[in-house]
Amino acid sequence: MTDCLFCKMVAGDIKPAVVFENDHVLAFRDIRPRAPVHVLVIPKRHVPTLDDLPETDSALASELLQAVKKVAQSEGIAETGYRTVINCRGDSGQDVYHLHLHVLGGRPMSWPPG
Repeated sequence: MTDCLFCKMVAGDIKPAVVFENDHVLAFRDIRPRAPVHVLVIPKRHVPTLDDLPETDSALASELLQAVKKVAQSEGIAETGYRTVINCRGDSGQDVYHLHLHVLGGRPMSWPPG
């Protein structure tokens, strides 16, 4: 996807503030943080929304969740608690159509969100 912002990051055309990376996943700081810690975890392969992740791709789903745990540990929020959010499509607030998980922490979170 040549016009996808996150694909450009994966390709190295845009340099995000990387927090974690492996062969399948990239995690970087959100440029508009909503908490003291706000990291986005994305698959390196373009998947527009959570609904577009094939049911047969449990390996990628697992990689994303394991990356969330690693980010929480490395950012020092695993012990105190953190929130993970996946927005799916317009009504949820998804504005970049490349699957991404928000990892938020460093402050108490209220409920319900948004």
